[in-house]
Amino acid sequence: MSERRSRAALGSFAFYILAPGVVAGLIPWLISDWQMREVAISVRLAGMLLIGAGVTALTYSFVRFVVEGIGTPAPVAPTEHLVVGGLYRYVRNPMYMAVLTIIIGQSLLLGKWSLIWYAAVAGAAMATFTHFYEEPALARRFGESYETYRCNVPAWIPRATPWHRDGQDQADREVRSIE
Repeated sequence: MSERRSRAALGSFAFYILAPGVVAGLIPWLISDWQMREVAISVRLAGMLLIGAGVTALTYSFVRFVVEGIGTPAPVAPTEHLVVGGLYRYVRNPMYMAVLTIIIGQSLLLGKWSLIWYAAVAGAAMATFTHFYEEPALARRFGESYETYRCNVPAWIPRATPWHRDGQDQADREVRSIE
């Protein structure tokens, strides 16, 4: 692994623990104290599936930032390249969606409906941050390529089919060879 990717991996890991770790781990724990209430086993299983899916999607999205973008999701250490592969072919904000999926899964698993309210507040904060900071910053940094991406990939409701930009298949083969 190159030195730049190694730094990106270390920075991404630190940010993974800091941001989603706090939003989808520490704060839900403070709200719920991980105390389980009585809920149907099917509700608990649905919660576990959502948590698993969210953690998987979140981790995969962080890896894309390292191997495709050569950077981190943290605004202080952004990527060198616009990340548009993997889950980013379907939706522009898979990390935020994954974090919300984890929180909703915790709500179902623990039977703590207060976590649904927390997910709504967290989701509103994420949407606001995305709209007022991330999207303008990406537009400034990546210009026309970000605008093309933004016009083809929805922010919050995933596309049914993956979006392909010119040359993306070659870029994905290169990423897979590194992974």
